[in-house]
Amino acid sequence: MRVDAFKLPTDGPADVRGLQALLDDGVVRADRLVCVLGKTEGNGGRNDFTRDLAMRALEDLLAPRLGLPPARVQDRVVFSLSGGTEGLVSPHVVVFARSGTWSKEPGPKRMVVGTAHTRPFTPAEIGRTPQIEETARAVAELASELRLAPADVHLVQMKGAIPKADHEATLAARRAGAPLRNDMVHSRAASALGVALALGEVTRADLSDDVVCDDWSLYSGVASCSAKPGLQRTEILMFGNSDRASGDLVVGHTVLKDILDVDAVRALLAELGLPVAGGQLTPEQRARVVGVFAKSEADPRGSIRGRRHTMLSDDDIDDTRHSRAALAAVLASVVGDPCIYVSTRAEHHGPLGGGPLAIIARAP
Repeated sequence: MRVDAFKLPTDGPADVRGLQALLDDGVVRADRLVCVLGKTEGNGGRNDFTRDLAMRALEDLLAPRLGLPPARVQDRVVFSLSGGTEGLVSPHVVVFARSGTWSKEPGPKRMVVGTAHTRPFTPAEIGRTPQIEETARAVAELASELRLAPADVHLVQMKGAIPKADHEATLAARRAGAPLRNDMVHSRAASALGVALALGEVTRADLSDDVVCDDWSLYSGVASCSAKPGLQRTEILMFGNSDRASGDLVVGHTVLKDILDVDAVRALLAELGLPVAGGQLTPEQRARVVGVFAKSEADPRGSIRGRRHTMLSDDDIDDTRHSRAALAAVLASVVGDPCIYVSTRAEHHGPLGGGPLAIIARAP
């Protein structure tokens, strides 16, 4: 089992020329593509249509090569596109392809990637225990399929379900004393707690409907979830290191205690064989970094290291755009590359004001 990855800068949301060149030159085959992760230059909000534009361009490119109608391409290849390239973030995608079979003998751990889905959810299950437990089931099964122990899982990228609920169902749930939670906040939160449960970061006894978006001591250090209105089931991508895989890629993760936690960034790079001297990776080291993936959030307590911040009270710029730009700048200042993937809102993704960070690099 071998995973190959390609970091491709883009000139716009619909720019697929980099992937097209890889396909045309035979560097990668369409039927071996697993997923495409990337940043598009929209606002990152509900009306950010740059993600839809990028997905449409990818579907149109891959459909004839996969022998599928465009609408079916996402059944074969997962697209995880995050809007918002504020500050110095450079629009880009990272393309992952998988080939080969598992090695019979153990060797150096190398990166593997796999995909899974939960079952479809009802609106009443979102943000509650059923979503947590079903997400945990799907995550645990995928880890087993990829031959990964919990400690070897370093990134679980998800697109959380938000099934549509009609007006009558919404009113009925409210009258019954259990208002629907089928929104982005609760879908992200329950998805992250599902990962935490599957990987042993929390126990079943810790969890109930009441802890969702309330007990912030419960979190996952490897989950990264966005949520999509209208999506019936949660899409799951898992990255980890297996001693039965080959190739030259490794992935590691850490948990940032806050947006300024550069010590954790440097420690993670050192674990990946990229020790930082002089404050920033050298050009040679930088060339080995394939992808940097992080979650950010404006600390809801209104301060960072004892100093007041105004990200949550700025009526001109949304707090998500503030935190994305700030964390991306911190990460890029160490890595030396503005191709940084930062997704915002981090309910139960790391501690309050912090969040998970995963880096994929080529092994020494």
